[in-house]
Amino acid sequence: MQKITIILEDDILQFIDSQLEDNRSTYINAVLKEHRRCELESQMITALQEDAQNSEYQAEIAAWDNVVSDGIISE
Repeated sequence: MQKITIILEDDILQFIDSQLEDNRSTYINAVLKEHRRCELESQMITALQEDAQNSEYQAEIAAWDNVVSDGIISE
């Protein structure tokens, strides 16, 4: 962890203080972790949508599906 100094607007600080269950750092870290999770989820959805629209990628997936379903059983 690193200790940093940030400047917040008064109303933002009041809001943070009104939401506290532990301390400011814990709350701010939790909010930013959730925001990061949402951003990563959004990026993943975008990438999957791009893959779904990419005919070359879909052809490659179909080719691998044929290989997987060829009946070879490994032990």
